[in-house]
Amino acid sequence: MIRRISIVTILVVLAVIISVFALSPSNDNEALLTTIAQKGKFESLVYSSGQLESQEADYIPVPEIFRDNRLRIWEITIADMIEEGSSVDSGDYVATVDHSAVDEQYKNAMDELDQRFTEYEDSKIDSNLTLSNQRDLIVNAQLDLEEREIVIKESAYESPSVKRKAEMDFEKAERKLEQMKQAYVLKQQQEANKVDRRFINYKQAKERVDLLKSVYDALTIRSPKSGIIGYYRYSGRGAAIQANSTISTRSPAIATFPKMNTLISTTYINEIDISRIKTGQKVDIGIDAFPEKMLEGEVSSIANVGQLLPRSDAKVFEVKIKVIGDDEELKPSMTTSNVIQTGYAEDVVYVPLEAVFTNDSLSYVYLSDGDGRKMEKQVIEPGIQNENYMVVLQGVAEGDHIALSEPETAESMDFQGMEIYEAIKVKENQPAEENSKEASVAKTNEFTSK
Repeated sequence: MIRRISIVTILVVLAVIISVFALSPSNDNEALLTTIAQKGKFESLVYSSGQLESQEADYIPVPEIFRDNRLRIWEITIADMIEEGSSVDSGDYVATVDHSAVDEQYKNAMDELDQRFTEYEDSKIDSNLTLSNQRDLIVNAQLDLEEREIVIKESAYESPSVKRKAEMDFEKAERKLEQMKQAYVLKQQQEANKVDRRFINYKQAKERVDLLKSVYDALTIRSPKSGIIGYYRYSGRGAAIQANSTISTRSPAIATFPKMNTLISTTYINEIDISRIKTGQKVDIGIDAFPEKMLEGEVSSIANVGQLLPRSDAKVFEVKIKVIGDDEELKPSMTTSNVIQTGYAEDVVYVPLEAVFTNDSLSYVYLSDGDGRKMEKQVIEPGIQNENYMVVLQGVAEGDHIALSEPETAESMDFQGMEIYEAIKVKENQPAEENSKEASVAKTNEFTSK
């Protein structure tokens, strides 16, 4: 009896297994995940964070006195500065310049002034000594001339040769005295010039000392008018000038008065998404400090050259977004959350990006009959895309089942819809004017600006 029950049980189990295999799909695509093509409104968006800046601003310049080359100060350090976004009235404190550079130059100038004064005094003494010696030579030459004159008188009764020699000696002494007098005039002018040069050097050194004294009054920078203070930033991704910043005395500004009705949000877009960004695109701008606020904007400029992110190999491109309208609560350097609308369409078919496959020239999907028994490799015409989905202009209809991965039999499948590929090639090979016209008509028919 027990043996009979065991045999019956085994037969029942075998029958169940055979039934399962008989009713199961026989192809290899049963494990493929599928999705359904959807139709409706489609948006392509790029998200980025940015920072508010003013497109136009008045400047608080580096004090003019620092541009004087006589100071020999080429860089200054900002010791302290009020917080960006602070409101100030005319005459209010803005920043303090570190005085150490001025102290060093003032000490050097005082040392130079002492040296120049000593040189000036020494030049006057040297000049007096030189001219005194020159006057002594003139006196000696005068005495020598008188002596020669006496010799001539005493040789009146001497031979003609002796008389001639006495006359010649007198003429020599006379010429020497005249030369001494002329040399004294020149020497007197020469010594006067030397003293004058020393005095000019001393005067310049004293003027530099006086100038450096006046610099101390310019170390405290005050606001020339009422407004909101903004940090000055160099072009590109240069750091803002703030406390502890070291800047050139030729820098155009220390701080700014941003004009709040000309705000822009400066952001940086990675090189993967930058091709989707175009000037004029609409942007929704959120303000991190005011989560309830949402502003409108549009892309106003895109950098032609990318730049490396600090401590990274990723390249980004600077994009400026014009803020439309103004708000009294906004301040420079506030962080913004930007949503750039790179594409928008009404009533279009779209599928997940992972469902779209490409080779060198074709874009295609795998259409399923819904239960995985039948698959087709369908050529499509791709449209705009966002981070998750792509618009399909031709090749897929609403409700079609699309495989999310390639089936095992993909290599053996033939492409369906090659006429779509041929139409795309014809469109690409059309003259520029016809292509532009056709694209314009297609865009009018299929896409509507938000």
